[in-house]
Amino acid sequence: MQREVIHTDKAPQAIGTYSQAVRAGDSVYLSGQIPLVPETMEMVEGNMEAQIRRVFDNLSAVAAAAGGGLADIAKLNIFLTDLTHFPLVNQVMADYFQEPYPARAAVGVATLPKDAQVEMDAIMVLG
Repeated sequence: MQREVIHTDKAPQAIGTYSQAVRAGDSVYLSGQIPLVPETMEMVEGNMEAQIRRVFDNLSAVAAAAGGGLADIAKLNIFLTDLTHFPLVNQVMADYFQEPYPARAAVGVATLPKDAQVEMDAIMVLG
Protein backbone atom coordinates (compact mmCIF):
# COMPACT_ATOMS: atom_id res chain seq x y z
CA MET A 1 0.00 0.00 0.00
CA GLN A 2 1.31 3.41 -0.94
CA ARG A 3 1.75 5.99 1.81
CA GLU A 4 1.45 9.76 1.45
CA VAL A 5 3.00 12.20 3.91
CA ILE A 6 0.68 15.06 4.86
CA HIS A 7 2.15 18.48 5.64
CA THR A 8 0.70 21.93 6.31
CA ASP A 9 2.11 25.22 7.55
CA LYS A 10 -1.24 25.81 9.32
CA ALA A 11 -0.25 23.37 12.08
CA PRO A 12 2.96 23.17 14.12
CA GLN A 13 5.93 21.71 12.33
CA ALA A 14 7.20 18.34 13.52
CA ILE A 15 9.59 18.73 16.46
CA GLY A 16 11.11 15.31 15.95
CA THR A 17 11.44 12.46 13.50
CA TYR A 18 7.80 12.16 12.46
CA SER A 19 5.28 13.51 9.95
CA GLN A 20 2.24 15.61 10.83
CA ALA A 21 0.15 12.82 9.29
CA VAL A 22 0.47 9.85 6.97
CA ARG A 23 -2.25 8.65 4.61
CA ALA A 24 -2.42 4.93 3.84
CA GLY A 25 -5.36 4.10 1.59
CA ASP A 26 -8.47 5.73 3.04
CA SER A 27 -6.95 6.01 6.52
CA VAL A 28 -5.01 9.03 7.75
CA TYR A 29 -2.93 8.74 10.91
CA LEU A 30 -2.56 12.15 12.56
CA SER A 31 0.44 12.59 14.84
CA GLY A 32 0.01 13.92 18.33
CA GLN A 33 -0.66 17.63 18.55
CA ILE A 34 0.18 19.77 21.55
CA PRO A 35 -0.94 23.39 22.00
CA LEU A 36 1.80 24.98 19.90
CA VAL A 37 0.93 28.06 17.86
CA PRO A 38 2.01 27.22 14.28
CA GLU A 39 3.35 30.67 13.45
CA THR A 40 5.60 30.93 16.50
CA MET A 41 6.11 27.29 17.53
CA GLU A 42 5.53 28.51 21.10
CA MET A 43 2.93 27.20 23.52
CA VAL A 44 -0.40 29.01 23.35
CA GLU A 45 -0.90 31.55 26.10
CA GLY A 46 -3.86 31.20 28.39
CA ASN A 47 -5.64 28.64 30.51
CA MET A 48 -6.36 24.96 29.98
CA GLU A 49 -9.30 25.72 27.71
CA ALA A 50 -6.98 27.70 25.42
CA GLN A 51 -4.62 24.69 25.28
CA ILE A 52 -7.44 22.29 24.41
CA ARG A 53 -8.80 24.60 21.70
CA ARG A 54 -5.34 25.06 20.19
CA VAL A 55 -4.90 21.29 19.99
CA PHE A 56 -8.27 20.87 18.23
CA ASP A 57 -7.37 23.72 15.86
CA ASN A 58 -4.04 22.02 15.08
CA LEU A 59 -5.72 18.66 14.46
CA SER A 60 -8.29 20.38 12.25
CA ALA A 61 -5.55 21.99 10.13
CA VAL A 62 -3.77 18.67 9.58
CA ALA A 63 -7.08 16.93 8.81
CA ALA A 64 -7.89 19.62 6.23
CA ALA A 65 -4.46 19.24 4.62
CA ALA A 66 -5.25 15.54 4.20
CA GLY A 67 -8.57 16.30 2.52
CA GLY A 68 -10.86 15.77 5.49
CA GLY A 69 -12.06 17.36 8.68
CA LEU A 70 -12.71 16.62 12.31
CA ALA A 71 -15.99 14.91 11.35
CA ASP A 72 -13.91 12.26 9.54
CA ILE A 73 -12.00 11.27 12.68
CA ALA A 74 -12.89 7.70 13.65
CA LYS A 75 -10.58 7.43 16.70
CA LEU A 76 -9.30 10.18 18.98
CA ASN A 77 -6.71 9.67 21.70
CA ILE A 78 -6.40 12.28 24.45
CA PHE A 79 -3.43 12.50 26.79
CA LEU A 80 -3.75 14.69 29.89
CA THR A 81 -1.25 15.43 32.63
CA ASP A 82 -4.21 16.00 34.96
CA LEU A 83 -7.36 13.94 34.42
CA THR A 84 -9.43 16.45 36.38
CA HIS A 85 -9.43 18.43 33.10
CA PHE A 86 -11.41 15.68 31.36
CA PRO A 87 -14.81 17.39 31.84
CA LEU A 88 -13.37 20.52 30.21
CA VAL A 89 -12.14 18.43 27.27
CA ASN A 90 -15.70 17.12 26.85
CA GLN A 91 -17.12 20.63 27.01
CA VAL A 92 -14.71 22.05 24.42
CA MET A 93 -14.98 18.96 22.23
CA ALA A 94 -18.71 19.63 21.88
CA ASP A 95 -17.80 22.88 20.08
CA TYR A 96 -15.69 21.00 17.52
CA PHE A 97 -17.55 17.71 16.98
CA GLN A 98 -21.12 16.65 16.29
CA GLU A 99 -22.68 13.20 16.56
CA PRO A 100 -21.71 10.60 15.68
CA TYR A 101 -18.68 11.24 17.85
CA PRO A 102 -15.41 9.39 17.24
CA ALA A 103 -14.32 6.49 19.38
CA ARG A 104 -12.05 7.89 22.05
CA ALA A 105 -9.56 7.13 24.79
CA ALA A 106 -8.34 9.45 27.54
CA VAL A 107 -5.09 8.63 29.28
CA GLY A 108 -3.42 10.29 32.24
CA VAL A 109 0.30 10.79 31.69
CA ALA A 110 3.10 12.16 33.85
CA THR A 111 4.51 14.62 31.33
CA LEU A 112 4.16 15.78 27.73
CA PRO A 113 6.54 17.55 25.30
CA LYS A 114 7.19 21.24 26.01
CA ASP A 115 5.36 20.88 29.36
CA ALA A 116 2.00 20.77 27.54
CA GLN A 117 -0.95 19.72 29.65
CA VAL A 118 -2.78 18.06 26.75
CA GLU A 119 -1.90 16.16 23.57
CA MET A 120 -4.17 14.45 21.07
CA ASP A 121 -3.67 12.19 18.08
CA ALA A 122 -6.25 10.69 15.77
CA ILE A 123 -7.12 8.27 13.00
CA MET A 124 -9.23 9.72 10.22
CA VAL A 125 -11.06 7.73 7.55
CA LEU A 126 -11.76 9.32 4.17
CA GLY A 127 -13.88 8.14 1.26
